Amino acid sequence: MDVQLVIALLALGSATGFAAGLLGIGGGMLLVPFLTLLFTWRQYPPEQIVKMAIATSLATILFTSLSSVRAHHKRGAVLWPVALLLAPGILLGSLIGAQIAGRLPTFWLSMFFAVFVGFSAFQMLLDRKPKASRELPKGAAMLGVGTVIGVISSIVGAGGGFISIPFMVWSNVKIHNAVATSAALGFPIAAAGTVGYVIAGHGVSGLPTGTLGFVYLPALAAIAAASMLTAPFGAKVAHSLDTRPLKRVFAGMLFVLAGYMAYKGIKTY
Repeated sequence: MDVQLVIALLALGSATGFAAGLLGIGGGMLLVPFLTLLFTWRQYPPEQIVKMAIATSLATILFTSLSSVRAHHKRGAVLWPVALLLAPGILLGSLIGAQIAGRLPTFWLSMFFAVFVGFSAFQMLLDRKPKASRELPKGAAMLGVGTVIGVISSIVGAGGGFISIPFMVWSNVKIHNAVATSAALGFPIAAAGTVGYVIAGHGVSGLPTGTLGFVYLPALAAIAAASMLTAPFGAKVAHSLDTRPLKRVFAGMLFVLAGYMAYKGIKTY
C-alpha cells in the first residue's frame, strides 16, 4: 500500500469520525462511496469494489461504536433490555444481509445503497421527528424488527441508526435513549456483518492482497485509527454549534454520494 493511499484513507477516517461526532450520524453512508472511489482509483476488480467498500465500512464500526457506547453508558442512557431484545435478530439479520450482498450483482447493490442513502438524506433534510404512537413490541416481534435492521444495515454497511432510532422514537422511547441504544446496537451489527462478509468473500478470486473475505484490512486499520481520534473532537464541537444548518449541508452531500453510487451501478449494468 503506497503513501498516497495511506494519506487518503487517514484523511477519510478523520473526516468520517469528525462528522459522526459532530452530527451524530454513522460513517457508513460516507465511507462506502468514498471507499468505492478510492478502490476504483486503485483499479481493484470492478465487480468486487462495492462489496469491499461496504464490508470494510461495516468492519470499522466494530471500533468506532465502542467509544460511543461507553460515553452513552456512563450517562445511563443506553436501554440495555431493549438492546438485548433486538440483538438476536440483528445478529441473524446482519449475517443474512452480508450473504445477500455477497451474491448481488454490483448494479443492484449500488442501486440499493443509493436509494437508502437518498431516502436518509431526504429525512435529514426535512428533520422530521417521528411521532410517538405506540409501545415497543414484545418477543418474536422484536426478533423480526432486529432482523430487518440487521439485514438492511449489513447490505449498506452502516450502523443502523437511520432505522433503529426512528423505530424506537415511534415506540415512545425518548430520543436520547433511542440514540444511545442505537449506538449500542452498532457493535452486533458490525460484528455479525463483518463475519458474514468474511464468509461471503472467502475464496473469491481477484481480490487484492490484504483482504479477509471482502474486508480490506489496510483500509480498516487506517480508517478506524483516524476516526476514533477525531470523533470525540467532533462531539465536543457539536456542543458549541447549532448543527441543524450543517445537517442540511450534509444531506445535500449525501444526495451527491447517492447519485455517484447510482452512476457506479449503472456503469456495471
